[in-house]
Amino acid sequence: EGWVTGQKRNNQWNQFKEYTVGQFRKLEILILREIEQQESVRLNLTVTFESTLEKINRLLTNVRVERSLKGDFEIFHRVTGIKLDPKHISSGESELIALTIECLTFAKSCKEDCQNILLLDEPDVHLHPDLQVGFVYFLIDLVKVSNFTIIIATHSTAILGGLLDYPESRFSILENGSSNANFNEISDTHRKILPIFGAHPLSNLFNQSPILLVEGEDDERIFQQAVRSANGALSLYPCPVGGIRNLDDFEDAVIELIHGVYDNARAYSLRDRDGGVEEIADRPPLSRFRTSCRSAENLILTDEVLATLDTSWKDLKVLIDIWLSSFHSHPKHRIMTDFKKEGFDRKYFDLKEIRNILVGLTPSPKPWEFAVGQVIGKIAMTKLPKDFGDGKICNFLGRKFCDIIPD
Repeated sequence: EGWVTGQKRNNQWNQFKEYTVGQFRKLEILILREIEQQESVRLNLTVTFESTLEKINRLLTNVRVERSLKGDFEIFHRVTGIKLDPKHISSGESELIALTIECLTFAKSCKEDCQNILLLDEPDVHLHPDLQVGFVYFLIDLVKVSNFTIIIATHSTAILGGLLDYPESRFSILENGSSNANFNEISDTHRKILPIFGAHPLSNLFNQSPILLVEGEDDERIFQQAVRSANGALSLYPCPVGGIRNLDDFEDAVIELIHGVYDNARAYSLRDRDGGVEEIADRPPLSRFRTSCRSAENLILTDEVLATLDTSWKDLKVLIDIWLSSFHSHPKHRIMTDFKKEGFDRKYFDLKEIRNILVGLTPSPKPWEFAVGQVIGKIAMTKLPKDFGDGKICNFLGRKFCDIIPD
């Protein structure tokens, strides 16, 4: 019993030990030579081999690496100080020790008159996401003071996320079958989207909660509330893009990332109809939608949302007439008057500038985004039917978008 596991651990440690100890000894020699040969380094009492070891130990949460009298290293429990049998540390810890020693050795071996390049193939193997990010920060600190470039091949969105704030980072997404990598700077669009992908390191999790690009923060609050109200029946990850002008760029970035990182993933993009047509073509695997109404604000005046705000469309029109007769000098009086003149067209009239007045006329103190999100969540939970009749929220959202809301 336990023989197979024991053999695997023995083989893993023996292979790790043999190579890593050799690298460790080489690193020690290189650093000691540097201290001896460079006066500026020799006179700096903080530059020791122990200070190099500390760079490794800062990454390790449970154990520490220390030099032994035999010329290699030993591993100790960080809290108790007890010496550990190397066979009993985790695969992630052994991987991290090996990686950091090798990278430090490479940094000290670089030639001044050459372009030195360190290739790392999937260094995330065996490392949980926190260790992956910590390892990236270790690499960034290393290249800042060294004469080399690092090229990493990885499937890890955690590693990519760790590189977001380093201005010298460049990245390329390779689709299946592609052999050409075109490296580009990380744009503001990628900085906003990549953390969302990083929250879904496995493709099946991303598929369960696909990204939903929306125009602004109002839309984000609507769908955040819809997801909360649905209690698991609706899974979306809303991401505001900062306006309609940015939506195409965000769509491009999402499509690129999906093709390079995930298999058979889904993503969605929702925009206001404004004055245009409702139909919009998909960009597979990205499904695109326009609301059937003019904008998200029109959802306030749907029957279900007004009921959530403790009123009805009939009663609200009476309250609007009272407001018009009472606030002639209000700066939005003309817009409200136009709304009435156009027959209270609650689906297509531009309500952006009078939305707060309309919500203020209702008895409920709820924010309008909260009320709209609650209704969408209730539909996903089948507490409300998908009704496409006049004045109903599904009619305003559109049939195509409502198809992604579970029945």
